[in-house]
Amino acid sequence: MARLTLALLSAVLGSGLMAAPANAETGITDKEIVIGAFGVLTGPVYNYGKTAFDGAEMIYNETNAAGGINGRQIRFVREDDQCKPDVAVPAVRKLIYDDKVFMINGGACSNASLAAMPEIVRAEIPWVITDSTAPQLTDPPNPYIFTTFQAGWMETAAQLQHALEIGAKKIAIVRQHDAWADSRYPPLIDAMKKRGLTPVADEEVAPDVADTTAVALRVQASGADTVLLLLFPQAATVFMRDTYKIGYKPLAIGGSPLGDVEDMQKAIGIPGATAKFQGLAPTKALDDPAVQKYRPMLKKYFPNAELTPWHLVGIATAQFVVEALKKAGPDVTRAKLASVMSTLAMTPDVYAGPIKCTPEDHQCYRTVAWYGMVDGKMKQVGETTLP
Repeated sequence: MARLTLALLSAVLGSGLMAAPANAETGITDKEIVIGAFGVLTGPVYNYGKTAFDGAEMIYNETNAAGGINGRQIRFVREDDQCKPDVAVPAVRKLIYDDKVFMINGGACSNASLAAMPEIVRAEIPWVITDSTAPQLTDPPNPYIFTTFQAGWMETAAQLQHALEIGAKKIAIVRQHDAWADSRYPPLIDAMKKRGLTPVADEEVAPDVADTTAVALRVQASGADTVLLLLFPQAATVFMRDTYKIGYKPLAIGGSPLGDVEDMQKAIGIPGATAKFQGLAPTKALDDPAVQKYRPMLKKYFPNAELTPWHLVGIATAQFVVEALKKAGPDVTRAKLASVMSTLAMTPDVYAGPIKCTPEDHQCYRTVAWYGMVDGKMKQVGETTLP
């Protein structure tokens, strides 16, 4: 009887060992990889989170339909941080400790991402940032953190370079009063000083400002022919509306929050108000042939959605993650995935340039495209690549 019991116990234990996943790290089994995302899913700036995550999920769904990665299906889990630092921290904790994700592919509003960063660093979880732009997230580089979006200082450097390339002589700055704009302002001033330039006007507004007429009049009085906007859509919409109303029509150049120029035009609601407005985005134009295949694909998974540049941001970052997971092989671990990402170079079919990471530089994207309204449609009007 003792020998029989021992034999049965050995069989049960052996069976259990055979059934255990080859990779015992949290968030990954023989059949599944759990990827978490935190970002703004609701409210006026949901494009940075929900829309980008829809693009990423579309790529993950297509990857699953093609057999997954080394036989594993991707499960994409989202948490809403409402673009608020105090909400981002518990959202990330839930992803790490309750949802038990293997890695994170997310991060929208920079202030929220900065607040959540210590939790992710402590857990040593690979994090591919979707579209947060705070340079502190990747500089100095952390072995587990990468971004497939441009940093804030790159945006302002590109704004200045683009303005000068198209003939700006007198440049004004209009910025919102918050940490997001504060991280961009000093690098912009430094870049101007290196070129022997001083802004002819330097104005600050609240992110939720309702009227900027006084600001617009002061900028107009400065004689500025170009205005660099360090603003989110709400403040930018008000400023563009008010400059148009007073008959002031300078070239206005915005950063990535204003990259969807068509959306800006709709929000302003005045025909012609964006005729001299240009916004920055890392993506190709929506009418680019390489982008067209994603329109029906998006409808397949999100029937009520219309393709935007923010979907393309999500597509590109998910393509980077999928490529890294494939290269890491079937025995992937968090450390191995991070190592693969540190030398990964690839060109998403929806981006204006390549993504390239090095062990010394985890700010892996440096090309931006410029968009404006041309004949009533959003069109690419330029491109800038930074060193």
